[in-house]
Amino acid sequence: MNPIVVMPDFFVDRVIKLGSKEEFFNSINDKARLGGGSIRGVPTADIKGGNATNVAYCLARLGVKVALFTMADDIGAAILRQTFSRFGENVNLLVTSGRHGSTTAFELLNERDVRVNIMISDVGDNSKFGPDMVNSSDHLNYLKNSDATVVVNWGSNLKGTQLAEHAFKNSPKSLHFIDPADIETRKEDFRDSLKYIAEFTDVLSINESEYNSLAGVTGLEHLELTREDIVDHIKDAVRQLAEKIDISVDLHTRKGAAWSNGKETSFVRAIKVDVRTLTGAGDSWDSADVLGYLAGLNATERLTFANATVSLYLRSQDAEPPTSNEVFELLERIGV
Repeated sequence: MNPIVVMPDFFVDRVIKLGSKEEFFNSINDKARLGGGSIRGVPTADIKGGNATNVAYCLARLGVKVALFTMADDIGAAILRQTFSRFGENVNLLVTSGRHGSTTAFELLNERDVRVNIMISDVGDNSKFGPDMVNSSDHLNYLKNSDATVVVNWGSNLKGTQLAEHAFKNSPKSLHFIDPADIETRKEDFRDSLKYIAEFTDVLSINESEYNSLAGVTGLEHLELTREDIVDHIKDAVRQLAEKIDISVDLHTRKGAAWSNGKETSFVRAIKVDVRTLTGAGDSWDSADVLGYLAGLNATERLTFANATVSLYLRSQDAEPPTSNEVFELLERIGV
């Protein structure tokens, strides 16, 4: 298998695990009334982050060759080298000098007692990662010979459309896969960009929040994951979006995952787990989804593989994605 090329973002993430939103705000208000102070005893971890970096790492854990195109300063580049050193020649890092991003992620329970993550980010130079950042002979050679080209975090990158066009046009034999991340503040721009890149994009991967952002600007019904007819509701939603944008859509939600090309549709329920890690879960799902495409799995098989992969990630205490063997062992245990 030829390498999978992933781009463009790298962040250093601080993940803070909290109880409920109300408890957190009450603690802040109490400290503010007292003139400040420390809220102690909060579990915190510093991890590598950024959608591209996470997808690349998850793919490497699944045993795939990866080329990561990203940006970092000297300290960030050292973190990247240390993080990926365990994979040896299976991972190639092409790191452009610049200011990588920083994120503080709060994982907490919302009003419906569902664990969510809220991220506060300084995107750094990821906001201007355009074609000029991936135009060396090495970059172009990796693109030309890649099996898949994955462009993520369009939402943070003001040059994301130009980057996707450049990357996809220079990888004519690749699967072309885009996951925009949070687009709420740029949803009209992303809707318009899809019209432009549809002709050379194979897969749009989104979660329910990103679906609802697009639904709001394309005249589609919002997803309501509390509905009793949830399976039909999700299948109808993904089919209508795929038909409207003329791109196959992979939709992953806490209830399950769906695919549609605008005509055919598949849905696979999520595997219920005790969630210990949220930040990076979508990247874990994407990595398995891409691998499923390259392995020639049908839609149901591919969604099942991706759901199994992310379930193992979600239950991980240390945010470590699973290996392929661990995913296959889980599928065998649950009789799939």
